[in-house]
Amino acid sequence: MAVKNIVFIIIFLSAALLFIYSCKNLLRHMQVAKKKDDRFDNPGFRLSRLWKVAFMQTKLLRDPKAGILHLFIFWGFVLFIFAILESLIQGFYSPFNFSFAGPVYSAITLIEDIFSVLVIASVLYALYRRFIIHVPRLEVDMHGKMDAAIILLLIMLVCIFMLGLNISLIAKNNFQLSQFELRPVTAYLSPLIYKNGTGSAPVYYEIFWWGHILVILGFLNYLPYSKHLHVLTSIPNTYFANLYPVRNTIKSINLDDESAESFGASDIEQLSWKQILDGYSCTECGRCTDACPAHTAGKRLSPRKIIVDIRRRTKDKAPLLAAGITEGEMFSKSLVHNYISDTELWQCTTCMACVQECPVMIEHLDSIIDMRRNLVLTESRFPSNLNNVFKSIETNFTPWVFNPSDRAAWAEGMNIKTMAEDPNGDILFWVGCAGSFDNRYKKVTQAFAKLMQKANISFRILGIEEKCNGDTARRLGNEYLAQMMMQENIQTLNKYGVKKIVTACPHCFHSLGNEYKQFGGNYEVIHHSQFIEELLVSGKIKLKSDSALSKVTYHDSCYLGRYNSVYESPRNALRSIKDLELIEMKRNKSKGFCCGAGGGRMFLEDEEGGRINEERTKEALGTNAGTIASACPFCMTMLTDGVKYFEKTEQVSIKDIAEIVLENSK
Repeated sequence: MAVKNIVFIIIFLSAALLFIYSCKNLLRHMQVAKKKDDRFDNPGFRLSRLWKVAFMQTKLLRDPKAGILHLFIFWGFVLFIFAILESLIQGFYSPFNFSFAGPVYSAITLIEDIFSVLVIASVLYALYRRFIIHVPRLEVDMHGKMDAAIILLLIMLVCIFMLGLNISLIAKNNFQLSQFELRPVTAYLSPLIYKNGTGSAPVYYEIFWWGHILVILGFLNYLPYSKHLHVLTSIPNTYFANLYPVRNTIKSINLDDESAESFGASDIEQLSWKQILDGYSCTECGRCTDACPAHTAGKRLSPRKIIVDIRRRTKDKAPLLAAGITEGEMFSKSLVHNYISDTELWQCTTCMACVQECPVMIEHLDSIIDMRRNLVLTESRFPSNLNNVFKSIETNFTPWVFNPSDRAAWAEGMNIKTMAEDPNGDILFWVGCAGSFDNRYKKVTQAFAKLMQKANISFRILGIEEKCNGDTARRLGNEYLAQMMMQENIQTLNKYGVKKIVTACPHCFHSLGNEYKQFGGNYEVIHHSQFIEELLVSGKIKLKSDSALSKVTYHDSCYLGRYNSVYESPRNALRSIKDLELIEMKRNKSKGFCCGAGGGRMFLEDEEGGRINEERTKEALGTNAGTIASACPFCMTMLTDGVKYFEKTEQVSIKDIAEIVLENSK
């Protein structure tokens, strides 16, 4: 065995042992998280999604420029595995290569040659975007910038050494390729670089070979200590991501657990292993923060910072916990308050934009809600004006101070029966708190009820038996109050044997349809925009032929769109109206911008930054549409306030889908 092989084996084994040690520590640090989280179900679907998201880069390609750039780099590294493996085996046995694979070797060498150039070009463009034009979402602190530069340069060095290695190998073999070798780039460059003779080729071959090996092993061992740890963790993080619809729902907690010392999470040990893995997997690409409505409006909340802070806290505290140390300066701090401020947590609208945009399937909201739960349930520390909200939900069964006996007052004179009067209707109309009490949205409730009556739908309401669905309390971290409302509603619904529900509120729609299942409430739930579309398609509602020409722009509700992928039903209902011109806002459908009311923000004051609803209203007004259509009571309120702020109430109206269709129906 040559000295070269002996030296290589020593270096390789040292690097491999160091890498195993680093990965073992990362796994040990994940294990300090005690919250249970089973993510091993449905492996077939998980693998299918892994292929789409991790390998086909579907989320990254939502931003085509950056997506294509990353696609080349990612697939370059995936395809370089053969070249890297070949070099490593040569460290043990120098004459080895994959030429015995025949035509397969042709594909390997061709891909290696072409992708080396593509990856180098992509890295240079990535450096240009980050350090020359300074793409805002890529702006991080100096340590983050240095880290990014090191990783990008190491990637480029791998490719340069690979090209140099092959150029020298071709020169070393008198510019002759083996039978199945296809190297158009290096075969072209080799005689140009070695035009004065091939005498030095063997020396340069060894230099490039060692450079290639050392950069690869150095890169591998740098990753566990870099923000680019996601190179190792993003694929498992994508595989273990929540499945739909659970991905978009809040997980329940056992409030009857007498052994629980606290609820929610104040520090990393109260998180789950997946939430720690989220921290490891963050690429700091900034897509989440760039899409965040609170951050866009000038508030301090940054979803990226939340996840990075979880990683920072894990790095600081987990090694101590893993070593059995439970005292010291680090234990006088906590993730909440010392790393992540209360203000950041309360600024979240739970719109899911961060989760939607994350290319490695990080679940920001799971962690934010867990930390809110701790603030409310364990510390009783939350904005003072929420006291009235929680108290009103508990006593009046609505977030607002209304008399529960007035819940069905909107239906007076409309000949609408309650379930108590006659439970034999085909469908239950779940009105919701806003639809029952808010003066503006009561008109929407009445409009939708009239549409159903026109279509001869046999429906019922619960009337005074209906209570708040629990969404607001749950998003605000008050799981106790939320579960109380949910269980009481389920008891009522099951008493009447309800199977099918329609509602005009996306928050009720999502909660009743997805989250009530956690407590035994299994119902078919339809949003009123979906139901209206069905009525129009079936011909049960007929439209006028002389509808007035109008320009309408539609605002996507987060809980209808991103949470439940209902994008087309409201639009189809509008498109069915003669001469109505539907104009899309720049941010629409899965890239839609929040109204600012979700996550309980409807009941919280804006204490810093701008108002999210004004940002969205400005975009809607920019379409020059005469009507802004919505399909959510919260969105309607926020958009109405936005139009008032811009003093456009005389020029622009805010209407629900149901109102627009009713106005244009026969």
